[in-house]
Amino acid sequence: MFIARVVGVTWATVKHKCLESLKLLLVRQIDGVTGKPSGKVMMAVDKKFDAGIGDVVLILDEGNGARQILEDSRAPVRTIVYGIVDEVTVGDTCVKYH
Repeated sequence: MFIARVVGVTWATVKHKCLESLKLLLVRQIDGVTGKPSGKVMMAVDKKFDAGIGDVVLILDEGNGARQILEDSRAPVRTIVYGIVDEVTVGDTCVKYH
C-alpha cells in the first residue's frame, strides 16, 4: 500500500468485462508528509471512491487483494484505489489533504 496523488484519468472505448463500470485513474506515489512525488505514474482502478485529479488516495498495489476488493478472482487488475486520504499524521506532524 502507498499514498498517491491522482494526476490524470484514462479513457478506454473498449474495456475488459470486469473493468466496464470502473474509473481508470493515473496516480503517482507521494511522500505522505511532504507531498513530494516519489514514484512513477501508474494506472489504478477506482471502484467506489470517485476520486478525481488532485485527490490524495490510498493505493493497494497487489493483484490478489485488488481482485478480492473487486470480488472477481479472475480480474486482470493489480492496482486499485483503496480509499481517499484526508490527513497523514507522523509524530507531531499532521498534514491535511482535504
